[in-house]
Amino acid sequence: MKKRTKYIIAFFLLLFVEVIIAVYVHDSFIRPYGGDVLVVMVLYCLIRIWIPDCCRLLPLYIFLFAAGVELLQYCRLVQVLGVENNPFLRIVIGSVFDIKDIICYGVGCIILGIKEGSARRKH
Repeated sequence: MKKRTKYIIAFFLLLFVEVIIAVYVHDSFIRPYGGDVLVVMVLYCLIRIWIPDCCRLLPLYIFLFAAGVELLQYCRLVQVLGVENNPFLRIVIGSVFDIKDIICYGVGCIILGIKEGSARRKH
């Protein structure tokens, strides 16, 4: 339960930071790049709430999921689903493909992979 609590707290803190970035940061670095690095960490913490033990490939799975969502943006999923007028879904799904987003997801997942590796070595 101690591990789960740690990930619950981390999830909400990172989610809070993501919201602050989305609402108040309007720069050309933190918002577009830092937010994308952090979003994979938010997903990681959310998953680790239910799977608290080390999962060596979890960062890879998260990267594949995030890159898949980005590729769906390239295919204009928001327009295909007809939800382009729904601001919440447009933000969650995303509406603009950018290869730099995939690179940021990769950076975040590399950081998570290093964390997983060091946690595994401790045990």
